[in-house]
Amino acid sequence: MSGALGAFLGLWLLGLAYAAWRFATGRGAQAAVALPVPLPRVSILIAARDEELALPRCLASLRALEYPAELLEILVGDDASTDRTAAVAEAAMQGFAGRFRVIPIAENLGAARGKANVLAHLARHATTDFFFITDADIHLPATWIAALLGHAAPGVGTVTGITAVRGPRLFDHLQGIDWLLSLSLVQVVSEQGRPVTAMGNNMLVTRAAYAATGGYEALPFSVTEDFALFQAVVARGFGFRHVFSAAARADSLPMPSWRPLLRQRRRWLRGVEALPIRLRLQLLVFSGFWPALAGLAGLAGVAGVGPALAVWGAKMLVQGALAYFAHRRAGLRLRWWLLPLFEFYTLALTFSLIGYRLLGGAVVWKGRRYD
Repeated sequence: MSGALGAFLGLWLLGLAYAAWRFATGRGAQAAVALPVPLPRVSILIAARDEELALPRCLASLRALEYPAELLEILVGDDASTDRTAAVAEAAMQGFAGRFRVIPIAENLGAARGKANVLAHLARHATTDFFFITDADIHLPATWIAALLGHAAPGVGTVTGITAVRGPRLFDHLQGIDWLLSLSLVQVVSEQGRPVTAMGNNMLVTRAAYAATGGYEALPFSVTEDFALFQAVVARGFGFRHVFSAAARADSLPMPSWRPLLRQRRRWLRGVEALPIRLRLQLLVFSGFWPALAGLAGLAGVAGVGPALAVWGAKMLVQGALAYFAHRRAGLRLRWWLLPLFEFYTLALTFSLIGYRLLGGAVVWKGRRYD
Protein backbone atom coordinates (compact mmCIF):
# COMPACT_ATOMS: atom_id res chain seq x y z
CA MET A 1 0.00 0.00 0.00
CA SER A 2 2.78 2.45 0.89
CA GLY A 3 4.39 1.69 -2.49
CA ALA A 4 1.16 2.56 -4.30
CA LEU A 5 0.86 5.79 -2.35
CA GLY A 6 4.45 6.66 -3.15
CA ALA A 7 3.82 6.04 -6.86
CA PHE A 8 0.69 8.20 -6.75
CA LEU A 9 2.57 11.05 -5.08
CA GLY A 10 5.40 10.76 -7.60
CA LEU A 11 2.98 11.00 -10.53
CA TRP A 12 1.19 13.87 -8.80
CA LEU A 13 4.45 15.82 -8.55
CA LEU A 14 5.29 15.08 -12.19
CA GLY A 15 1.89 16.39 -13.22
CA LEU A 16 2.39 19.59 -11.24
CA ALA A 17 5.88 20.03 -12.69
CA TYR A 18 4.50 19.56 -16.21
CA ALA A 19 1.85 22.21 -15.55
CA ALA A 20 4.50 24.59 -14.21
CA TRP A 21 6.67 23.99 -17.29
CA ARG A 22 3.80 24.62 -19.72
CA PHE A 23 2.78 27.76 -17.89
CA ALA A 24 6.32 29.14 -17.60
CA THR A 25 7.05 28.56 -21.30
CA GLY A 26 3.65 29.74 -22.53
CA ARG A 27 3.10 26.52 -24.48
CA GLY A 28 -0.26 26.69 -26.27
CA ALA A 29 -0.88 30.37 -25.55
CA GLN A 30 -2.83 32.11 -28.29
CA ALA A 31 -1.67 35.45 -29.66
CA ALA A 32 -3.87 38.51 -29.67
CA VAL A 33 -5.51 39.66 -32.88
CA ALA A 34 -5.56 43.20 -34.23
CA LEU A 35 -8.17 45.45 -32.68
CA PRO A 36 -11.09 46.29 -34.97
CA VAL A 37 -10.84 49.49 -37.01
CA PRO A 38 -12.62 51.66 -36.18
CA LEU A 39 -12.77 50.75 -32.50
CA PRO A 40 -16.20 49.42 -31.51
CA ARG A 41 -18.50 50.67 -28.78
CA VAL A 42 -18.55 48.30 -25.81
CA SER A 43 -20.83 47.78 -22.83
CA ILE A 44 -19.60 47.29 -19.25
CA LEU A 45 -22.10 45.47 -17.03
CA ILE A 46 -21.87 45.62 -13.22
CA ALA A 47 -24.26 43.91 -10.82
CA ALA A 48 -24.37 45.82 -7.51
CA ARG A 49 -26.14 45.07 -4.26
CA ASP A 50 -25.23 47.15 -1.18
CA GLU A 51 -21.93 48.25 -2.71
CA GLU A 52 -21.70 51.92 -1.68
CA LEU A 53 -18.22 51.38 -0.20
CA ALA A 54 -16.63 49.36 -3.01
CA LEU A 55 -18.33 50.71 -6.13
CA PRO A 56 -16.62 54.15 -6.35
CA ARG A 57 -13.21 52.43 -6.57
CA CYS A 58 -14.43 50.29 -9.47
CA LEU A 59 -16.02 53.19 -11.32
CA ALA A 60 -12.91 55.36 -10.87
CA SER A 61 -10.85 52.66 -12.60
CA LEU A 62 -13.35 52.58 -15.46
CA ARG A 63 -13.09 56.32 -15.90
CA ALA A 64 -9.31 55.87 -16.24
CA LEU A 65 -9.55 53.31 -19.06
CA GLU A 66 -7.32 53.89 -22.07
CA TYR A 67 -10.27 53.57 -24.40
CA PRO A 68 -12.29 56.45 -25.86
CA ALA A 69 -14.92 57.38 -23.27
CA GLU A 70 -17.48 58.10 -26.00
CA LEU A 71 -17.25 54.42 -27.00
CA LEU A 72 -18.03 53.18 -23.47
CA GLU A 73 -21.46 52.28 -22.17
CA ILE A 74 -21.38 51.59 -18.41
CA LEU A 75 -24.49 50.03 -16.88
CA VAL A 76 -24.86 49.41 -13.14
CA GLY A 77 -27.71 47.19 -11.99
CA ASP A 78 -28.89 48.21 -8.52
CA ASP A 79 -30.22 44.96 -7.08
CA ALA A 80 -32.57 46.19 -4.34
CA SER A 81 -29.74 47.79 -2.37
CA THR A 82 -30.52 48.99 1.14
CA ASP A 83 -27.65 51.49 1.16
CA ARG A 84 -26.64 54.42 -1.07
CA THR A 85 -25.33 52.30 -3.96
CA ALA A 86 -27.24 54.19 -6.66
CA ALA A 87 -26.41 57.63 -5.25
CA VAL A 88 -22.67 57.01 -4.91
CA ALA A 89 -22.57 55.54 -8.42
CA GLU A 90 -24.24 58.62 -9.90
CA ALA A 91 -21.87 60.88 -7.97
CA ALA A 92 -18.79 58.94 -9.07
CA MET A 93 -19.73 59.21 -12.75
CA GLN A 94 -20.71 62.87 -12.92
CA GLY A 95 -19.28 64.48 -16.04
CA PHE A 96 -18.45 61.15 -17.69
CA ALA A 97 -18.16 61.60 -21.44
CA GLY A 98 -19.57 58.17 -22.28
CA ARG A 99 -22.99 56.66 -21.60
CA PHE A 100 -23.74 55.78 -17.98
CA ARG A 101 -26.90 54.49 -16.32
CA VAL A 102 -27.95 53.04 -12.99
CA ILE A 103 -30.77 50.58 -13.63
CA PRO A 104 -32.98 49.54 -10.67
CA ILE A 105 -33.73 45.82 -10.68
CA ALA A 106 -37.24 45.09 -9.44
CA GLU A 107 -38.31 41.80 -11.04
CA ASN A 108 -36.94 38.44 -12.14
CA LEU A 109 -36.52 37.54 -15.79
CA GLY A 110 -37.33 33.92 -16.54
CA ALA A 111 -35.34 31.51 -14.38
CA ALA A 112 -32.71 34.10 -13.47
CA ARG A 113 -32.16 35.08 -9.84
CA GLY A 114 -29.55 37.06 -7.93
CA LYS A 115 -26.58 38.26 -9.95
CA ALA A 116 -27.70 36.33 -13.04
CA ASN A 117 -30.99 38.22 -12.98
CA VAL A 118 -29.24 41.59 -12.73
CA LEU A 119 -27.01 40.75 -15.68
CA ALA A 120 -30.01 39.54 -17.68
CA HIS A 121 -31.61 42.97 -17.22
CA LEU A 122 -28.39 44.81 -18.07
CA ALA A 123 -27.85 42.77 -21.23
CA ARG A 124 -31.31 43.82 -22.42
CA HIS A 125 -30.38 47.48 -21.89
CA ALA A 126 -26.95 47.16 -23.53
CA THR A 127 -26.69 48.63 -27.03
CA THR A 128 -23.32 47.26 -28.23
CA ASP A 129 -21.93 43.96 -29.54
CA PHE A 130 -19.44 43.39 -26.71
CA PHE A 131 -20.42 42.85 -23.07
CA PHE A 132 -17.60 43.34 -20.55
CA ILE A 133 -18.70 41.93 -17.19
CA THR A 134 -17.10 42.82 -13.87
CA ASP A 135 -18.00 43.19 -10.17
CA ALA A 136 -18.40 46.20 -7.93
CA ASP A 137 -15.41 45.23 -5.75
CA ILE A 138 -13.00 45.07 -8.72
CA HIS A 139 -10.37 47.57 -9.83
CA LEU A 140 -9.60 47.31 -13.55
CA PRO A 141 -6.34 48.27 -15.30
CA ALA A 142 -6.38 51.06 -17.87
CA THR A 143 -5.58 48.45 -20.55
CA TRP A 144 -8.55 46.20 -19.70
CA ILE A 145 -10.78 46.77 -22.73
CA ALA A 146 -7.99 46.43 -25.30
CA ALA A 147 -6.46 43.40 -23.53
CA LEU A 148 -9.68 41.38 -23.73
CA LEU A 149 -10.93 42.78 -27.03
CA GLY A 150 -7.62 41.81 -28.62
CA HIS A 151 -8.52 38.14 -28.11
CA ALA A 152 -12.09 38.36 -29.40
CA ALA A 153 -11.16 36.68 -32.67
CA PRO A 154 -13.87 35.55 -35.12
CA GLY A 155 -15.79 32.64 -33.61
CA VAL A 156 -14.69 33.39 -30.05
CA GLY A 157 -17.63 33.85 -27.68
CA THR A 158 -15.93 34.53 -24.35
CA VAL A 159 -12.62 36.03 -23.30
CA THR A 160 -11.62 35.75 -19.64
CA GLY A 161 -8.94 37.76 -17.89
CA ILE A 162 -7.31 36.99 -14.56
CA THR A 163 -8.16 38.17 -11.06
CA ALA A 164 -5.67 38.96 -8.32
CA VAL A 165 -6.75 39.32 -4.71
CA ARG A 166 -4.85 42.18 -3.13
CA GLY A 167 -4.85 43.61 0.37
CA PRO A 168 -2.46 44.60 3.18
CA ARG A 169 -3.05 41.73 5.63
CA LEU A 170 -1.38 38.32 5.83
CA PHE A 171 -4.76 36.70 5.22
CA ASP A 172 -5.13 38.80 2.05
CA HIS A 173 -1.70 37.75 0.73
CA LEU A 174 -2.51 34.06 1.23
CA GLN A 175 -5.77 34.46 -0.68
CA GLY A 176 -3.78 36.15 -3.45
CA ILE A 177 -1.41 33.21 -3.82
CA ASP A 178 -4.35 30.83 -3.82
CA TRP A 179 -6.11 32.69 -6.64
CA LEU A 180 -3.10 33.00 -8.93
CA LEU A 181 -2.07 29.37 -8.45
CA SER A 182 -5.60 28.19 -9.24
CA LEU A 183 -5.88 30.44 -12.28
CA SER A 184 -2.50 29.35 -13.61
CA LEU A 185 -3.70 25.73 -13.59
CA VAL A 186 -6.95 26.78 -15.30
CA GLN A 187 -4.83 28.58 -17.89
CA VAL A 188 -2.77 25.45 -18.62
CA VAL A 189 -5.87 23.31 -19.10
CA SER A 190 -7.66 25.96 -21.19
CA GLU A 191 -4.67 26.41 -23.49
CA GLN A 192 -4.96 22.71 -24.31
CA GLY A 193 -8.42 23.41 -25.68
CA ARG A 194 -10.41 22.06 -22.75
CA PRO A 195 -13.13 24.39 -21.43
CA VAL A 196 -12.98 24.71 -17.64
CA THR A 197 -14.65 27.92 -16.53
CA ALA A 198 -14.77 31.69 -16.86
CA MET A 199 -14.44 34.48 -14.32
CA GLY A 200 -17.57 36.59 -13.98
CA ASN A 201 -15.62 39.52 -12.55
CA ASN A 202 -13.33 39.81 -15.60
CA MET A 203 -15.08 38.54 -18.68
CA LEU A 204 -15.99 39.55 -22.22
CA VAL A 205 -18.99 37.94 -23.89
CA THR A 206 -19.97 38.84 -27.42
CA ARG A 207 -23.58 39.75 -28.04
CA ALA A 208 -23.80 36.98 -30.64
CA ALA A 209 -22.65 34.34 -28.15
CA TYR A 210 -24.90 35.65 -25.38
CA ALA A 211 -27.93 35.80 -27.67
CA ALA A 212 -27.29 32.25 -28.88
CA THR A 213 -27.80 30.98 -25.31
CA GLY A 214 -31.07 32.84 -24.92
CA GLY A 215 -29.52 34.94 -22.15
CA TYR A 216 -29.43 34.34 -18.42
CA GLU A 217 -33.23 34.29 -18.29
CA ALA A 218 -33.24 31.16 -20.47
CA LEU A 219 -30.49 29.28 -18.59
CA PRO A 220 -31.12 26.99 -15.61
CA PHE A 221 -30.45 28.93 -12.42
CA SER A 222 -26.95 28.55 -10.99
CA VAL A 223 -25.14 30.32 -8.15
CA THR A 224 -22.08 30.17 -10.42
CA GLU A 225 -23.75 32.16 -13.18
CA ASP A 226 -20.50 32.87 -15.02
CA PHE A 227 -19.76 29.16 -15.36
CA ALA A 228 -23.33 28.44 -16.51
CA LEU A 229 -23.08 31.08 -19.23
CA PHE A 230 -19.62 29.86 -20.26
CA GLN A 231 -20.89 26.29 -20.59
CA ALA A 232 -23.87 27.42 -22.66
CA VAL A 233 -21.69 29.51 -24.99
CA VAL A 234 -19.25 26.65 -25.58
CA ALA A 235 -22.13 24.21 -26.12
CA ARG A 236 -23.34 26.41 -28.96
CA GLY A 237 -20.07 26.11 -30.81
CA PHE A 238 -18.29 29.31 -29.82
CA GLY A 239 -14.61 29.36 -28.95
CA PHE A 240 -13.07 30.74 -25.78
CA ARG A 241 -9.87 32.44 -24.73
CA HIS A 242 -8.14 32.96 -21.38
CA VAL A 243 -5.72 35.87 -21.05
CA PHE A 244 -3.15 35.64 -18.25
CA SER A 245 -1.38 38.99 -18.27
CA ALA A 246 -0.98 42.18 -16.25
CA ALA A 247 -2.87 44.08 -18.94
CA ALA A 248 -5.94 41.90 -18.32
CA ARG A 249 -5.57 41.65 -14.54
CA ALA A 250 -8.49 42.68 -12.37
CA ASP A 251 -7.70 43.39 -8.71
CA SER A 252 -10.31 42.14 -6.27
CA LEU A 253 -10.88 43.05 -2.65
CA PRO A 254 -10.12 40.04 -0.41
CA MET A 255 -12.60 38.19 1.76
CA PRO A 256 -12.53 39.94 5.16
CA SER A 257 -12.55 36.78 7.30
CA TRP A 258 -12.68 33.00 7.25
CA ARG A 259 -16.46 32.57 7.17
CA PRO A 260 -17.07 34.70 4.04
CA LEU A 261 -14.16 32.87 2.38
CA LEU A 262 -15.83 29.52 3.07
CA ARG A 263 -19.11 30.81 1.68
CA GLN A 264 -17.33 31.97 -1.47
CA ARG A 265 -15.65 28.60 -1.97
CA ARG A 266 -18.86 26.73 -1.18
CA ARG A 267 -20.52 28.66 -4.01
CA TRP A 268 -17.67 27.77 -6.36
CA LEU A 269 -18.02 24.09 -5.52
CA ARG A 270 -21.47 24.20 -7.09
CA GLY A 271 -19.69 25.01 -10.34
CA VAL A 272 -17.24 22.15 -9.87
CA GLU A 273 -20.16 19.77 -9.43
CA ALA A 274 -21.35 20.73 -12.93
CA LEU A 275 -18.02 20.05 -14.65
CA PRO A 276 -17.70 17.15 -17.10
CA ILE A 277 -16.94 13.87 -15.33
CA ARG A 278 -13.39 13.73 -16.75
CA LEU A 279 -12.47 17.10 -15.28
CA ARG A 280 -14.11 16.23 -11.96
CA LEU A 281 -12.06 13.05 -11.76
CA GLN A 282 -8.90 15.00 -12.52
CA LEU A 283 -9.74 17.49 -9.77
CA LEU A 284 -10.39 14.60 -7.39
CA VAL A 285 -6.97 13.14 -8.18
CA PHE A 286 -5.35 16.56 -7.76
CA SER A 287 -7.02 17.02 -4.37
CA GLY A 288 -5.74 13.63 -3.21
CA PHE A 289 -2.26 14.88 -2.35
CA TRP A 290 -2.81 15.46 1.35
CA PRO A 291 -4.67 12.17 2.06
CA ALA A 292 -1.99 10.26 0.14
CA LEU A 293 0.81 12.03 2.00
CA ALA A 294 -0.83 11.32 5.36
CA GLY A 295 -1.33 7.70 4.32
CA LEU A 296 2.32 7.33 3.32
CA ALA A 297 3.51 8.67 6.66
CA GLY A 298 1.01 6.63 8.66
CA LEU A 299 1.35 3.27 6.93
CA ALA A 300 5.14 3.29 6.85
CA GLY A 301 5.44 4.33 10.49
CA VAL A 302 8.53 6.22 11.59
CA ALA A 303 10.35 5.19 8.43
CA GLY A 304 7.72 6.92 6.32
CA VAL A 305 8.06 10.33 7.96
CA GLY A 306 11.27 11.18 6.11
CA PRO A 307 9.94 10.31 2.63
CA ALA A 308 6.69 12.12 3.39
CA LEU A 309 8.58 15.27 4.37
CA ALA A 310 10.71 14.97 1.23
CA VAL A 311 7.60 14.74 -0.96
CA TRP A 312 6.08 17.70 0.85
CA GLY A 313 9.26 19.69 0.26
CA ALA A 314 9.24 18.78 -3.44
CA LYS A 315 5.64 19.93 -3.68
CA MET A 316 6.51 23.28 -2.12
CA LEU A 317 9.42 23.70 -4.53
CA VAL A 318 7.45 22.93 -7.70
CA GLN A 319 4.38 24.81 -6.51
CA GLY A 320 6.58 27.75 -5.57
CA ALA A 321 8.01 27.84 -9.10
CA LEU A 322 4.48 27.89 -10.54
CA ALA A 323 3.49 30.65 -8.11
CA TYR A 324 6.56 32.67 -9.11
CA PHE A 325 5.78 32.52 -12.83
CA ALA A 326 2.09 33.22 -12.18
CA HIS A 327 2.92 36.35 -10.21
CA ARG A 328 5.44 37.48 -12.81
CA ARG A 329 2.98 37.12 -15.71
CA ALA A 330 0.39 38.95 -13.64
CA GLY A 331 2.80 41.83 -13.04
CA LEU A 332 3.09 41.12 -9.32
CA ARG A 333 5.86 40.12 -6.92
CA LEU A 334 5.71 36.83 -5.02
CA ARG A 335 6.51 36.98 -1.32
CA TRP A 336 8.52 33.76 -1.06
CA TRP A 337 8.41 33.67 2.73
CA LEU A 338 4.63 33.13 2.56
CA LEU A 339 4.88 29.77 0.78
CA PRO A 340 5.32 27.64 3.96
CA LEU A 341 2.40 29.48 5.56
CA PHE A 342 0.38 28.90 2.41
CA GLU A 343 0.66 25.14 2.97
CA PHE A 344 -1.13 25.44 6.31
CA TYR A 345 -3.66 27.84 4.80
CA THR A 346 -4.61 25.27 2.13
CA LEU A 347 -4.80 22.49 4.71
CA ALA A 348 -7.10 24.54 6.92
CA LEU A 349 -9.24 25.61 3.96
CA THR A 350 -9.57 22.05 2.67
CA PHE A 351 -10.74 20.57 5.97
CA SER A 352 -12.95 23.57 6.75
CA LEU A 353 -14.72 23.17 3.42
CA ILE A 354 -15.26 19.46 4.06
CA GLY A 355 -16.83 20.28 7.42
CA TYR A 356 -18.85 23.14 5.97
CA ARG A 357 -20.18 20.83 3.25
CA LEU A 358 -21.02 17.98 5.63
CA LEU A 359 -22.81 20.30 8.04
CA GLY A 360 -24.94 21.61 5.21
CA GLY A 361 -23.54 25.10 4.90
CA ALA A 362 -25.79 26.98 2.50
CA VAL A 363 -24.69 29.01 -0.48
CA VAL A 364 -25.06 32.70 0.40
CA TRP A 365 -24.52 35.63 -1.97
CA LYS A 366 -25.04 39.25 -0.94
CA GLY A 367 -27.22 38.29 2.01
CA ARG A 368 -29.39 35.90 0.00
CA ARG A 369 -29.46 32.18 0.70
CA TYR A 370 -29.54 29.63 -2.13
CA ASP A 371 -30.13 26.07 -0.95
